[in-house]
Amino acid sequence: MGILGAALGACLVPVATHAAAFDPVAATQAYLDTVPADARAKSNTYFEGGYWLQLWRFLVSLAVAAIFLAGGLARRLRDRLAGLGRFATPVFFIAYTVIDYVLSLPYVAYADWYRERQYGLMNQTFGDWFGDQMIQLAISSLIGALVVWVLYAIVRRLGRSWWIWASVFGVVVLVLMIVVTPVFVAPLFNKYEPMKPGPVREALLSMARSNEVPATDVYEFNASRQSNKISANVSGLFGTTRISLTDTLLQRCTLAEIKAVMGHEMGHYVLNHVFVLLLYLSLLVCFGYLVVDRVFGRLTRGGRWGITGLGDVAGLPLVVILFTAYFFVLTPVLNTIIRTQEAEADAFGLNLSREPDGFATVALKLAEYRKLQPGAWEEIVFYDHPSGYNRILRAMRWKAENLPAAAEPTAPDQAPAEPKP
Repeated sequence: MGILGAALGACLVPVATHAAAFDPVAATQAYLDTVPADARAKSNTYFEGGYWLQLWRFLVSLAVAAIFLAGGLARRLRDRLAGLGRFATPVFFIAYTVIDYVLSLPYVAYADWYRERQYGLMNQTFGDWFGDQMIQLAISSLIGALVVWVLYAIVRRLGRSWWIWASVFGVVVLVLMIVVTPVFVAPLFNKYEPMKPGPVREALLSMARSNEVPATDVYEFNASRQSNKISANVSGLFGTTRISLTDTLLQRCTLAEIKAVMGHEMGHYVLNHVFVLLLYLSLLVCFGYLVVDRVFGRLTRGGRWGITGLGDVAGLPLVVILFTAYFFVLTPVLNTIIRTQEAEADAFGLNLSREPDGFATVALKLAEYRKLQPGAWEEIVFYDHPSGYNRILRAMRWKAENLPAAAEPTAPDQAPAEPKP
């Protein structure tokens, strides 16, 4: 036993000593130190400004609802459309959506186009951006009209139990959107093409095959027409599953970084995050419908704003603002649900790709528009993804535990550069 113990000790000591020499916290800080102070300040300002935009977006929605309700627009619009019979509800929704967009356009143009251009994150001219907006408006108006039509039919026919059946219908709609969007909607905004054979495509398909991701091809799309942000996804269900990468990811990232990103995205698929998220959203929406059912009647008591009941389409602006307020208050809860899934996908991606340094450098690229190192409560309330600091730290901890022979305490900028694919 003494000889065996000595032999085992001789084998283990060098590995333990080497691992101890690599400090994940110090390695994380070394990565953070590669970001210039001015770039980091710009990113912080951009991301922190987004906190206020969330509040302003809610206040704009509230103002639009006030115009429809207190201004009598909803009541007059309902009366004008009464002659359409059963088609009055979907037409009302389309009219409401268009008017809401027109009234909100100054804010939307500032928040989603001007400010993005100001920070160098938008490549589109105003005309191109507005063209995409019109496509989105048309899609949301038509699909929303059908959904609202069914929801109001449920409310009018099922009485007090409407919120239960509306929740079931909502789940069906969400599943259909997950199936339809990557195949029919996304190509309306970007051109999707199969990736040409090469090391990137083969590496990603190998990762997919080894983890039972049922995708037989890899698609790239021209997201650079909108911005320089990098992104990828594994989307779809029931035979529509596909791997998609932005051209910006291919242009700006090394093979190690691309594998790290796609390992994360495949993690979402393998861990069934879409179904878990559907469950959470279904519960939240169901409770939201119940809140609307209880609050709506109190606010419209005595025929306020000319609304005769929950089944009256003139009350749609009130329903919208109640739901908006409900989810605004739940922002930290929703962010925590999503952030938890993102952290799980990060861990899966590191184990799949085995590219901790690629993962870390991608986190730095995402820091172009995400604050790298927030406070603990700031991350809980406002972040729907782990912060860059926590993502890099997770990668460095993985590196210390899994690649001790390669875990040298070398500054990131001293590491040999990997050629881009």
